[in-house]
Amino acid sequence: MDPEKTDMSVFEEVESEVRSYCRSFPTIFEKAKGYKLWDRQGREYIDFFAGAGTLNYGHNESGMQKRLIEYLTSDGIVHSLDMATSSKEEFLSRFQDVILKPRNLEYKVMFPGPTGTNAVESALKLARKVTGRQTVVSFTRGFHGMTLGSLAVTGNAFKRKGAGIPLTGAVSLPYDQYNENIDSLTLLERYLEDKGSGVDLPAAVILETVQGEGGINAASFEWLKQVEQICRRYDVLLIVDDIQAGCGRTGTFFSFEPAEIQPDIVCLSKSLSGYGVPFAVTLFRPDLDTWAPGEHNGTFRGHNLAFVAATEALRFWETDAFSREVQRKGDRVKAALQKIADKHPDLITQVRGRGLMLGMEFPKEGLADEVCSEAFKRGLIMETSGPNSEVVKLLPPLIIDDEGLDKGLGILEESIESAAKKIS
Repeated sequence: MDPEKTDMSVFEEVESEVRSYCRSFPTIFEKAKGYKLWDRQGREYIDFFAGAGTLNYGHNESGMQKRLIEYLTSDGIVHSLDMATSSKEEFLSRFQDVILKPRNLEYKVMFPGPTGTNAVESALKLARKVTGRQTVVSFTRGFHGMTLGSLAVTGNAFKRKGAGIPLTGAVSLPYDQYNENIDSLTLLERYLEDKGSGVDLPAAVILETVQGEGGINAASFEWLKQVEQICRRYDVLLIVDDIQAGCGRTGTFFSFEPAEIQPDIVCLSKSLSGYGVPFAVTLFRPDLDTWAPGEHNGTFRGHNLAFVAATEALRFWETDAFSREVQRKGDRVKAALQKIADKHPDLITQVRGRGLMLGMEFPKEGLADEVCSEAFKRGLIMETSGPNSEVVKLLPPLIIDDEGLDKGLGILEESIESAAKKIS
């Protein structure tokens, strides 16, 4: 492959310097299906990126594609603010029947706007409104979005600096296994009980069960249970940001299910629409629904194409077969990554994650970036994560078959060996 020959001049001359992924993948993509993409030159790529977890069901999934085409050609409502439409009605009914009721979850559904950060902002606002408190506890290396409230509970220094103003109303504490010498939950509880800690009783605690952008750090189920217990003890709301780890990415629809916890508020987006159509929801206990009509709104909170695609995507969750397959594939990939890591103990310090949300840590500066660059040249799309881009992140579409996984893993291993020679 020789993607360097692609003419990227219009992007370089017209688009803002803020662009990022087109720098990592310097080619012009034209077609995608399942777990593959093709660029303008007809080169084929295996997708281990899935739109940063937005395409859990793959590109152009046939069932959703058919439903969207039918809806568009029948002159179905596309934009409606938050008016009642048939597509919204169908989504709400199906989401309750397929997702919430079988899991014994009773949540109100709020449509806060089209993206994940909209869900987080509404969750933070609601928590403060309900409790009358301002502080929110977040965790090291957490990532919750790019708007100001979401940035305040995000750990990444580079992203936070982009705000241009002080980010307030949040206190950051160590995430699970952040430091082996720090018991983060003992510290949290001590902060809450000590009136001299300097930390006001918070409105909420916000966390990801698996930190996507923070480096694929997976919290133990016991740690998550203890966080919930502390929140209950001090009447603090628990917000789980399931934007990247949810919708089946870790093997269950909600990533917190195996920990047997029930958050007060849940944020969903990314793969919720199933088709890459912008869509986000904020779920919360019915007794927290203290909003006045229109108190939190947005122009694109009634995206009917997203309702149509998301409703069709729920067919994957009518039984537990899809969930079991994701877990099987995740175990298979994790074992393969560990085998690669064992062959290169001088390069890779850890394999981590859950389900098909996995990562490999490369402590040598620049090595993870170089691995992804080499992979792209060989037809595999991946990205890095972590505060220093030290983790190669694997987020293949959940529908990928074993053949695709094996081919992608083969390219990854070749890329590691090639990158190591370049950067040594």
